[in-house]
Amino acid sequence: MNALHFLKQGDAVTAFVGVALLLMSVVSWVIILWKGWLLRRASGDVAKSTAAFWQAPNLAQARTQVQAFDREALVLPLIAATEQVATGNAATLAGAGDRAQQLTRVLRDALHLVLDKLQYGQVMLATVGSTAPFVGLLGTVWGIFHALTGIASTGQISIDKISGPVGEALVMTAAGLAVAIPAVLAYNVLGRVIGRIEADLEGFARDLRELLSTEPAKPALTQEH
Repeated sequence: MNALHFLKQGDAVTAFVGVALLLMSVVSWVIILWKGWLLRRASGDVAKSTAAFWQAPNLAQARTQVQAFDREALVLPLIAATEQVATGNAATLAGAGDRAQQLTRVLRDALHLVLDKLQYGQVMLATVGSTAPFVGLLGTVWGIFHALTGIASTGQISIDKISGPVGEALVMTAAGLAVAIPAVLAYNVLGRVIGRIEADLEGFARDLRELLSTEPAKPALTQEH
């Protein structure tokens, strides 16, 4: 007796639960493998990119050097965001205020976009980890219900008639846990790696702001009379 046999003996609800768990497992493992590969590259690239930036003689050369290391485009958007301040329109609210305020705004927006890229897929892992056990439990309860219904219809109760169907139903609970556990573990492990990369990027953005905020400010927005 196995899960495949249980699915063949079950109805539409049983098949739905089995297919749902299979899809959850496939999606979570695709995300785990993809994000593991991406974050492994990103961890080294961010360190190399920031080091290359600070070793450059000027901002233009720094951007060129960073491009050679920033394969996931995590540092370059922060550098590019500072150019919005350099080319901003002083006749708009975006160009009003001193240079430090403008840098804070554009770097914050760029940092949010970069962090969204790093966090992509985490919600799905959390969703699979939290819902898969309950989906498996639904399959178990439904399978036991059908097993008891079958026993009641025959009017005979024996260990053979109970153990087989109930054992097959419990496979769904095991399947739900088998799907959920890797997703939860991956969510926690990948989350810690993402947290370290986020801290490095936030530190770089803060240092970049301090470096560039010392340049002359743009004229503030004037009020027309």
